[in-house]
Amino acid sequence: MKTQRTLIDLFSGAGGMTLGFVRAGFTPIAAVERHPVYAKTYAANFGSHVFTGDIEGHRPALSQLKADVVVGGPPCQGFSNLNGNKAEDPRRTLWQHFMDVVDSSGCSMFLMENVPNLLTSNEGAEILAAAEALGYRTESRVLMASAFGVPQNRRRAFILGSRIGTPELPEPNENRTSVRDAFRGVPAAPNVTDFSRCEWPIPTTALHIARKPTAMSLARYRLIPPGGNRFDLARLAPELTPLCWLKKTQGGTDIFGRLEWDGPARCTIRTEFYKPEKGRYLHPDEDRPITHWEAARLQTFPDDFRWCGSKIEIAVQIGNAVPPLLAEAIAKEMKRTLT
Repeated sequence: MKTQRTLIDLFSGAGGMTLGFVRAGFTPIAAVERHPVYAKTYAANFGSHVFTGDIEGHRPALSQLKADVVVGGPPCQGFSNLNGNKAEDPRRTLWQHFMDVVDSSGCSMFLMENVPNLLTSNEGAEILAAAEALGYRTESRVLMASAFGVPQNRRRAFILGSRIGTPELPEPNENRTSVRDAFRGVPAAPNVTDFSRCEWPIPTTALHIARKPTAMSLARYRLIPPGGNRFDLARLAPELTPLCWLKKTQGGTDIFGRLEWDGPARCTIRTEFYKPEKGRYLHPDEDRPITHWEAARLQTFPDDFRWCGSKIEIAVQIGNAVPPLLAEAIAKEMKRTLT
């Protein structure tokens, strides 16, 4: 008889983590997402078992649930270098609610995801101590998404806990994927020119959204060679280069960068991937930033995954997600331990 392995996903966002676990054979029974639009996306893809709102408000209901596995990514902004990695950020304490659910659910294993800074923070040490106090053995490590078939150099920290055996995060596999592989079948020219907020779920393929760059922006795009960045712009056309970039001669190598076809994206797909000034987000050939559809492909979301929200809200959901393919690789390793 086939055993059903159940899953609770906390701070779920659109459900990238859940999708990876579903592909590995797990059954989600509950999720928590504070943003109502993101929760709506989750529900459209996985069902109505998502609790909407802050996790604190749902603790009584969550305490009644039992599951084999609890997963989730407490908001990373409190640990991110992009936000100053501030010790006083209140979001740094949300891991405590995560561990409360781990305790009350009686789960055999848990998986927490965050930015690499978590592992060297005081909170990281506190999480490991809390897990040990609850009877979990842990493994914590930073994984590179491109080592697991994700066409993107995305580094994320994972803490894996187990009460039934030695916890083992997966080792890199041989499934290397390029930007060319990820964009295969996506038209070169965006075909969505008038995108309005979608109240009803729409597939990823409906998100090939065109931007309207200024003449100045377009002139800058055209000067960036494959693999190039803002330094090429400064070298070729200093008159088109913002003064702050000319003065900043080091660092920020991904700013205004162009992707290359034959390899993974060398940058993390963040929430503002549609702005080239935020990272290496120019298309390999076309003089434009990547679209939502292309960003979702780089995150390994399938074309039939459905989304709700405005352009910005959907971009945030895409950029904040755990790549489903990476989640699946970890889920398979966890399933072997459970089995």
